[in-house]
Amino acid sequence: MSKKATLIMMRHGQSEWNKHNLFTGWVDIPLSQKGIEEAITAGEKIAHIPIDYIFTSTLFRAQMTAMISMAYHQSKRVPYFIEPEKNKPEEWSQIHDESVKKDCIPVVKAWQLNERMYGDLQGLNKQKTIEKFGKEQVQKWRRSFETPPPEGESLAMTAERTIPYFKEYILPILQEGKNVFIAAHGNSLRSIVMYLDDLSKEQVVELELATGEPLFYTFIHNTWKKNDIS
Repeated sequence: MSKKATLIMMRHGQSEWNKHNLFTGWVDIPLSQKGIEEAITAGEKIAHIPIDYIFTSTLFRAQMTAMISMAYHQSKRVPYFIEPEKNKPEEWSQIHDESVKKDCIPVVKAWQLNERMYGDLQGLNKQKTIEKFGKEQVQKWRRSFETPPPEGESLAMTAERTIPYFKEYILPILQEGKNVFIAAHGNSLRSIVMYLDDLSKEQVVELELATGEPLFYTFIHNTWKKNDIS
């Protein structure tokens, strides 16, 4: 029988390219000053909730958001990054003192949690792209479920990597009664919310996730309940 656990999900704070209205995708851009402030505010909101594992994408803006938020956590536990691949970085980064290890929180980086890859749109200004291709076409690239931008990913394609990863690696931790914090991106998190809330493809494309704003779910008896900040 599964135990009660809390899942916190957060879209990264505003990035420098969010600020300048550019398509970002997999381009590795840091947070803006506003994004840093959003991460601080989010950290204060989740500071009282015990966290056992952290998952982030491999992109720096998501990792920055997680680390800044955790700097304000009441537990004062130290996040440490673990390498998911079986290679020397994983071997060489082991903590061999159990008393030290219990005061740390493992952080797993996963490319499956990365943002949609926006293909040929990455680095382009969104307004100028609308002026070139038309509002309807750009809206279709950005908000349809199955239509990808040129050489990029659709939301459906993103969900095909994000949801299986969640089921295989994150769900078992929650089933053990351990709390998980995911810091990722609008579209990778939108895919997970689609799974948790059983949204249709028509519903999920209308879902908006604000930067730096945590979502809370309680997992118990293999069911999900979305919560307000407790």
